[in-house]
Amino acid sequence: MAVTAEIQYLGNLRTKSVHLRSGNEIITDAPVDNNGKGEAFSPTDLVASALVSCMFTIMGIAAEKRGWDLGELSGIVRKIMGENPRRIIRLEVEMYFRRSDIDEKQKMVLEHAAKSCPVAMSLHPELEVTVNFLYEK
Repeated sequence: MAVTAEIQYLGNLRTKSVHLRSGNEIITDAPVDNNGKGEAFSPTDLVASALVSCMFTIMGIAAEKRGWDLGELSGIVRKIMGENPRRIIRLEVEMYFRRSDIDEKQKMVLEHAAKSCPVAMSLHPELEVTVNFLYEK
């Protein structure tokens, strides 16, 4: 199995991850509420962002296979942390579809695709995830 990324600790609660195939870099910083500066995504922020990115990707694949155009799609994610142990306890996702002509069958396919993306399937079952699909009317 190939190595995906190389990660370095840069000091001061900061890391650099390099995606080996592309050379793209991600810097993380500890959040302010956990002794950090909050100047970059925290590792748990990346988990939250990865969920929505994965959902969009799998929805895009499902749409392309069917010849559908998703149009403009955006989203937000809220990450709620818990204590003892410190961990993500809830992710709240909102997805905004700007197309008004998405029919009920398409909605069903897209929502199923989103909820069954690999990141969603990899999260701990105790992690509460809510997803609101908001369609323009």
